[in-house]
Amino acid sequence: MQVEVLNTKGEKTGRTVELPDDIFGIEPNDHVIYLAVKQYQAAQRQGTHKVKTRAEVQGASRKLHRQKGTGGSRKGNIRNPLYKGGGTIFGPKPHGYGFKLNKKVKDLAKMSALAYKAKENAIVIVEDITLDTPKTKHVYDVMKVLNVSNKKTLLITSEYNDNLYLSTRNVPNIANTLLSDINTYDIINADVLVITENAAKIFSEEEIVAEA
Repeated sequence: MQVEVLNTKGEKTGRTVELPDDIFGIEPNDHVIYLAVKQYQAAQRQGTHKVKTRAEVQGASRKLHRQKGTGGSRKGNIRNPLYKGGGTIFGPKPHGYGFKLNKKVKDLAKMSALAYKAKENAIVIVEDITLDTPKTKHVYDVMKVLNVSNKKTLLITSEYNDNLYLSTRNVPNIANTLLSDINTYDIINADVLVITENAAKIFSEEEIVAEA
């Protein structure tokens, strides 16, 4: 799959990058995408939910009245779960929601997500963006000439650039990530992928991106 490289003014440079068909041209597998997105979202949950049991709520431990002879039901102490202010039965306890996926499944999910973007023509290759100082306006102007400023954009670079990171941090619809850190959720969540030229060339050198 040949994709033209654009410069930061949105003009064709005359260069192209080959995106391998064994990644961008495969038949997407919806189920593994679902599993990868589910795993990512599950890992974001803190799992810190907690309620108090009858052993933890405040209240006296004495028996409310004698067992027999009152005409009423049997009662323990005021911390009984049946009373207002009592403990909770089988309430949630802190625990993690994460689960394991095999590396091959995660890799296939990322390839499937990238294949969907290729089918939708939602991949833009741009020459490397170099900044001496953080300039949010410059990055926004680049996205504007690429016709992606009004879309949820995932900017993928080959190496970390502090100035570029700081320049994209305050733009609501642009997320900046390294090629080695991309995951299925970020790809699916974006409307368009803007990949720098150096990052795009890595696809031709490796069969699949590193595990997220």
